[in-house]
Amino acid sequence: MIDNTFVLPDERLDRVNENIILIQKKNGLTFGTDALLLAAFIRNNPKKTALDFGAGSGIVSFLCMARRKFRHVGAVELQPEFCSLIERNIRLNHFEQKVSCINEDVRLLRPDALGMESDVIFTNPPYMRAGSGKTNFHTIKTMARHEICGNIEDFCAAAERNLKFGGLFYAIYRPDRMAELFSAMRSVCLEPKRLLMVYPDIASPPSLLLTEGKKGANPGLKNMKPLILYENIAHTSYTKDFQYIYDHGDIKE
Repeated sequence: MIDNTFVLPDERLDRVNENIILIQKKNGLTFGTDALLLAAFIRNNPKKTALDFGAGSGIVSFLCMARRKFRHVGAVELQPEFCSLIERNIRLNHFEQKVSCINEDVRLLRPDALGMESDVIFTNPPYMRAGSGKTNFHTIKTMARHEICGNIEDFCAAAERNLKFGGLFYAIYRPDRMAELFSAMRSVCLEPKRLLMVYPDIASPPSLLLTEGKKGANPGLKNMKPLILYENIAHTSYTKDFQYIYDHGDIKE
C-alpha cells in the first residue's frame, strides 16, 4: 500500500514506471510521455554525475536512477513548492544517496556554487514562448509550460556553463522550434550529435524531438530511426519500439 503521509491536499500519489512512487501536484504538469522518453534517450553513465534542469516532480531524475544511469543527479528546480515535493519523493523512494534537490534558477547556477562541473545535463524545458498559447490559471503550470523564468537560450547557456568540456546535454522539445533549439545549442558550443523525431502514429506529423549535444564537439549529427508511439490512429496499442521503452527504460538504436 502507498503511504499518503507526505501528501498535501493539492497533491496526489501515484505509482509509475520503474515502480516509482510519485507525489504530483494536481494542478501541475503530471508524469507523461515526455519524461519517459527523455529518461530513455539518456545514455548510461553510471560513474558520472548529472543535473536535471527544471526538475518539476523529479521524475526524470528518478527514472534515470532507477536504471542506475548515473552515480548522482542534482534536480534543479526554481519553485519552492516543487522542491518540497522533490525532497518528499526522494524520501519515499529511498533515493537519498542518489538524488539531491537544488532550489535555484538555472540562469543563476554556477559550477563554483555547486562545487564542480557536471558530466551530463538534461532538461524538459518550457516549450512555449511567454505570452503564447492559452495561459493556464494555475501559475505553477504556466511556469512549467511557458518561458517565463528562462527561454531555451537561457537553458542552453546555463548547460554550457555548468558542463565539463566534452559533457553531454539532453533535451526534449517541440519540432516546430527545432531551429531555435539547435541555434541556441550551437551558439554556446553544444554541438547537436543525435536527433530522434517522435510521431504519435504513422499518419501524424512529429509531436516531439529528442536531442543530444556535446560541449566542444565537431559538427556531425546522427538522425536516428523515427520513433512511432502507436500502431494505429486510434492510439489503442503501442508499437514494439514504444513498448520496449516501457519495458526496458531505454531506446533501441
